[in-house]
Amino acid sequence: MQASDQPLGAFRPIVNIKRCPPNRSTLAAAVRIYSATVITGTHFLLYSQDAEADRVFFRDVLGLRHIDVGGGWLIFEMPPAEAGIHPLEGEFSLDHSGHRLLGGELYLMCDDLKSQIAALRKKNVECSEAVEADWGMKTTIPMPSGGEIGLYQPRHATAFNLKSKPLKSKSSSKKTRSSKQRSPKKRSPKKQKR
Repeated sequence: MQASDQPLGAFRPIVNIKRCPPNRSTLAAAVRIYSATVITGTHFLLYSQDAEADRVFFRDVLGLRHIDVGGGWLIFEMPPAEAGIHPLEGEFSLDHSGHRLLGGELYLMCDDLKSQIAALRKKNVECSEAVEADWGMKTTIPMPSGGEIGLYQPRHATAFNLKSKPLKSKSSSKKTRSSKQRSPKKRSPKKQKR
C-alpha cells in the first residue's frame, strides 16, 4: 500500500525506521506532527423542522449509506467533500453550545444534473428549476421538512483528488547539497566468514 492509497487519517510514518531507529525525541516529534496535521473527516449538521422525515429521505430517496448510533439517530456516509469559503452578506451564523459557528449550505454534487433531476422525479421529488452559471448548473431538492438542499454540476475544477496530486514547492523541487549528503549510503555486502 502506497502512502497515497492510505485512507485519510491513516498513520504515515515520518521517520525511516531502517535509517533512524526511533528514540523518545523522534517518536514524540512524530506524534506531535501527526496530531497537529491530520484531519480525519468532516461532520456537518443539518437543522431540520422534521429531522426524522429528512433522515428517511436521505436514507430511502437519496440512498445514502448510514449507521444508526441509537434511537433511530442516523449518521450518513457522504460522498467526497470540499469546502468553499464565501463572503458573508448579512447575519448567517448559528449559536451552538455558546459558540457562534459559521453558517453554511449543503450542495450535493453530480456529473450530470439533468439526469439526476430526472432520477429524483421518478421518486416523486420535484426539484426547483435548474439555473445556469459560469461555475456550473444548480437546483434545489425539497426536503420533507420543508427545507431544501442544493444540488449542482460543477464546471470548475474540484478538490476531490488532491491527496493523489502532491503539492510541489520551489524548495523541494531543487536538490540541494545538504539533501544529497543526507541520502542513505549504499553499503557493500559483508564478506562471509569461511
